[in-house]
Amino acid sequence: MEEKEKVPVSIITLVVGIVITIISVWAGQHHGLLPEQASEQAPLVDRFFDVMFTIAAGLFLVVEGTIVFCVIKFRQRKGDDGDGASFRENLPLEIFWTAIPSIIVIGLGIYSVDVYRQMGGFDPSGTMMMSHHHSSSHQQVAKMPGAAIAAPMIADAEGMESTEVAEKVANKYGLGATPEEGGKPADVVVDITGVQYGWLMNYADSGVMAGELHIPVNKDIQINLSANDVIHAFWIPAFRLKQDAIPGKDTQLRFTASQTGVYPVYCAELCGAYHGAMRTTVVVETQEEYEAWITENTFAQKPELNQAVAVNTADLSESEYLTPYSQEMGIDSETLNQIHPAYH
Repeated sequence: MEEKEKVPVSIITLVVGIVITIISVWAGQHHGLLPEQASEQAPLVDRFFDVMFTIAAGLFLVVEGTIVFCVIKFRQRKGDDGDGASFRENLPLEIFWTAIPSIIVIGLGIYSVDVYRQMGGFDPSGTMMMSHHHSSSHQQVAKMPGAAIAAPMIADAEGMESTEVAEKVANKYGLGATPEEGGKPADVVVDITGVQYGWLMNYADSGVMAGELHIPVNKDIQINLSANDVIHAFWIPAFRLKQDAIPGKDTQLRFTASQTGVYPVYCAELCGAYHGAMRTTVVVETQEEYEAWITENTFAQKPELNQAVAVNTADLSESEYLTPYSQEMGIDSETLNQIHPAYH
């Protein structure tokens, strides 16, 4: 009886390899594990993640597929009590399974370095503006109650020579200006301080202090991070950005939000008993909305407003009540004198 012709192992391996590749690439592009992209930096991270997920899916299928195949192919048959075949070594196989992972790891390492470079990780200083803004925030801290202890330190920082300032800037850590941006100043600079258990946002240019981050869309944003107590991590998942805030070390993030919306911000470093509650939001809005928010909060935080006293409008005379409205409409005493005779 003529034996059935077997399909060559090389053909089977090729077909299996093609199938695994197709499934892996599809899984890498449709995993749905990442949140919405909301910054210009997000696609860089997402593409890298997609590549890693594709490779991981392929390796999973190869390893688990081989295990399942061996369990079925080499299972113990009924009545077979003998030992299996003895294999001492297989040098080509060992070279193969050592070389392939090595190539994958080296390739991913080079790719990750390129992503880090594009996001400004090698030159987080980017611009000298950081020193200016940090010093202005120190001045605000000095004016706050209980800041007497910090005054000498602030005075020393402000009296530093230019070389010392340059050294401080050079020691920044984080994701800063991209190679294309070079030393260009950011459009908006915000000093953010992490404390147990919250984030304090300081807009040094306008003097606004807030508990949530407001930024304009499609603008270059620079965040200067610091911590007053323990290590915190400022994480915006929608932006694919996360940076530690370290006591005694200035760190930063520089990015561009690509679409408006409200996105969560988390502390991603265990910082104490209420670490899980250390959350806030970043509000990405149009330039007009951002400017209106800054104006509103600048006005609301003026010291003289603390002296404001509520007035009962029922106690005002007609002239006192109407004066603010007449000024708003541009009506002055001369206009009233002109129109008054017409009614007499």
